[in-house]
Amino acid sequence: MRVLGLMSGTSADGVDAVLVSLEGRPARPRWRILASAHTPYPADLRERLVAVGQGVPLDAEALLHLAEELTEHQALAARACDSEGRAELVGCHGQTLWHRPPEGERRGASWQLLQGPLLAELLGTPVVFDFRSIDLALGGHGAPLVPATDAALLGRIGGWRALLNLGGIANLTLLPPPAGPDRKAPVLGWDCGPANTLLDLAVARFSGGRLSFDADGAWARQGRIDEGRLQQWLREPYLQAAPPKSTGRELFGAADLDRRLAELGDGVEPADALATLTAFSAAVVGQDLARPQRPRPLELLVAGGGTRNGFLMEQLRRRCHGTAVLPLASQGIADDQREALAFALLAWWRHRGHPGSLPSVTGARRAAVLGVTALPPPSGG
Repeated sequence: MRVLGLMSGTSADGVDAVLVSLEGRPARPRWRILASAHTPYPADLRERLVAVGQGVPLDAEALLHLAEELTEHQALAARACDSEGRAELVGCHGQTLWHRPPEGERRGASWQLLQGPLLAELLGTPVVFDFRSIDLALGGHGAPLVPATDAALLGRIGGWRALLNLGGIANLTLLPPPAGPDRKAPVLGWDCGPANTLLDLAVARFSGGRLSFDADGAWARQGRIDEGRLQQWLREPYLQAAPPKSTGRELFGAADLDRRLAELGDGVEPADALATLTAFSAAVVGQDLARPQRPRPLELLVAGGGTRNGFLMEQLRRRCHGTAVLPLASQGIADDQREALAFALLAWWRHRGHPGSLPSVTGARRAAVLGVTALPPPSGG
């Protein structure tokens, strides 16, 4: 079956699209990427999405218009990847506006902006969307969902294998080995902390809006890392909490950046602040992999926009002692394909009635088939 996956992450920089052929057993499908494309959001749309994600209020009419505009842009991204309309099914994550993890007796909630029926009509193809709500209803975090697809799409190696996505947020998957005492251990996964969210916000602020990211980490590389402050940050409650855990701009956004810059000092040089924030993004991953109660992976496969930040990758290699840091592209999945491929697979699992969640990752009471299917309206009559 040919399935199109659409993904826009916390960075809200645009839509990654992957057209993939899927067949065979759901748990270990045979897959082949047929096409992929990245379609950036227009600057105005991205600014409004980021603003809403930071808690800037919008009236109902403006929110409705934003949902329609976003959905139309998802359709443009779909056509850019699949111009011939070969996809038989579409899996679309939508754009996260707000994420509230469960806490105590309060269940979690998460809002992925999208008008699924409109997207189905625009593409003339069934669309699976709203992937997180069922897991949230079952007491889970609704995130991260990609570890389940990592386990299905990638083989195991002689020891534990880790996958890291450096998007707006850094999230990890740990896959157990195929043999030995850990062979029946569950797949693990969680959101570590910030990857690009604080960096991109800081770059936009220091450049007066001229830049939206630090290309190759060149600006940060000119600065000095405040290692003492970084080590203090690593002791913060979220970063010390055990999984399951999930986060987003609600915790690591503009207000958090303001606090960290204040702690670095009013006169901090932009390069020094960016150097420290970049090292912090790498250090939260290194800290999570080094915890004695967790397995130490032999290798860490890295994907996401952060892989194009050379200074961030240098810091990651420095701070992940004893683990080989490699690009996920070595496994045939490019940096910007992993999550779109994941939501194509989740949509296919919805079609096949196969559970898409892992309670060992999200903390839900049980695994469940994820997503809601919107069918294009019947023609004529």
